[in-house]
Amino acid sequence: MSLALRLFVMAAVWSLAALAIAYLVLITFYRADRERSFEAILNLHLFNVVAAIQQDEVGQIYGNPQLGDPRFESFLSGWYWQAIRLGDRDQVITSPSLANGRLNLFNVEETPFDANFQRVMDIDGPNGERLRAMEQLVLFDRSGDRLAFAVAADLDVVEADVARFRNRLLAVFALLGIGLVAISVVQVAIGLRPLRAVGRALTAIREGRTERIPGSYPREIAPLTEEVNALIEANAKTVERARTHVGNLAHALKTPLSVITNEARAAKGPLGEKVVEQAGLMRHQIDYYLDRARVAATGGVVTTVTEVEPLAATFGRAMAKIYADRGVSMDVDIEPGLRFQGEKQDLEELFGNLVDNAFKWARSQVRLSGRRIADAPKEGARDGGAGGRAMIEIVVEDDGPGLTADQRSEATRRGRRLDESQPGSGLGLSIVRDLADLYNGSFELSASPLGGLRAQLRLPSA
Repeated sequence: MSLALRLFVMAAVWSLAALAIAYLVLITFYRADRERSFEAILNLHLFNVVAAIQQDEVGQIYGNPQLGDPRFESFLSGWYWQAIRLGDRDQVITSPSLANGRLNLFNVEETPFDANFQRVMDIDGPNGERLRAMEQLVLFDRSGDRLAFAVAADLDVVEADVARFRNRLLAVFALLGIGLVAISVVQVAIGLRPLRAVGRALTAIREGRTERIPGSYPREIAPLTEEVNALIEANAKTVERARTHVGNLAHALKTPLSVITNEARAAKGPLGEKVVEQAGLMRHQIDYYLDRARVAATGGVVTTVTEVEPLAATFGRAMAKIYADRGVSMDVDIEPGLRFQGEKQDLEELFGNLVDNAFKWARSQVRLSGRRIADAPKEGARDGGAGGRAMIEIVVEDDGPGLTADQRSEATRRGRRLDESQPGSGLGLSIVRDLADLYNGSFELSASPLGGLRAQLRLPSA
C-alpha cells in the first residue's frame, strides 16, 4: 500500500469513526433530554389534575381538570389522565380520551413509589400504543382517603422528535464526513507533494537530465535530499577516481607493451614473432579487463543517457565503407527516441563487437534493429538493477553460415575463437556478455531467419 493511501485511509477512518461516535453520543443525549422534558410536561399535567380533583362530604371525588391540551378530550388520542379513590370499592374519574377505561398501571411490587410517593413507568395504552405514565399517591387529610392520580402520554411524540433530530444530524454529519474526507485527500496530496518532487528529481537523475536534487524542501525531508546529493557527489568522485586509475593503468601497461612489440618486430626469428604474438594477446586482455573495471565502477551509479538511433546510423555507415569490397549491405531499423541508460562508450563497444562480427561472417546482408520492450525482472539481478523496468532490445542478424547450439554456447566464452581464418582475439562476444551483465541486461545468441547468427541484446532503457 502506498504512503499516500495509508495516510488517506488513516485520516478518513479516524474522521468517520469520530463522526460516528459523536453522532451516537449526540443522539443518546438528545433522547435523554427529550425524555426529561416529556416527563416534566407529564408532571405539570399531573399537578393540575391533583389540584382540580375535589372530594365532597360523603367522600366522593369529583372534578373536571382543564389541562389546556385538546388531546385529553379526544377519543383514544394517546394522552390520558385518571383519578382513583382507593378503598373497598374504587371510585375512578378519567379523561374523555380514555372513554371510561382505565390505565393498565404496574403493581406497586413491580414499580414501587419513591420517597415523594411518585413513580414513572412505560405501559401499553388502550389502543396498543406505548405510553409513558406518571402516578402520584395523595392522602386527603380531612377524610383520610388515599387517592392515586395518573397521567400518561404517547411516547411516539418523543420518538418522532428524536427521529427528526436524527435525520437532520445525519444529513449534517454526512456533509461533514464528505468534507473531512475531501480535506484528507487535499491534505495528503499537499503534504506529500515534496516527496513526489523528490521522486521526479531522482527520475531525472536516473535518466541523466540532472546531476543532483535541486530546490529547497521542508525540514523533515531536507536531510534526505542533502544525503542523496552527498551520496551522488561521493559516487561521482569515486567514478572519476576509478576512471583516472584505469587510464593511468592503461598508459602504464600499454607503453611498455608497445616498446616490447617494437623491439620484437625489429628482431628477426621465431622468438621475435612469438613475443609480438603474445604481446598482442596481452594488449587485448588488458583492454578487456580495463573495460570491465570501468563499467563495474559506473554500473551502480549510471546517470548518463545515450541516444541509440544516431549511434546505430554511424556504425552502419562506417561498416558499409569498411566492407564495401565484399558487397555487404546493412539495414538499420531503430525505433525513434530509443535511449540507452548508460555510457556512450559502452554502447559503442557493444555495437562495435556485434556489428563487426556480423559483417565478418555475412555473405551479403546484415540487419540491425532496436525497440523498447517491457522486460520481466531478471532472476538474480542486483538491487536497483534494470530487472522489471523498461528495456531496449538490440538485435543484430546476418545471413552468414551461423553457429550450432553448442558453438553458440562456446562463442561467448572468453578467448574462444571458433574460426582462426578471421582476425580477432576471441574476446568480442564475451565483452558483450559481460557488459550486458554489468548493466543487469542479457545477451543471447540464436539462429537468424536470414540464415546466419542472431545476437539479441537487452539493456536498460531511459
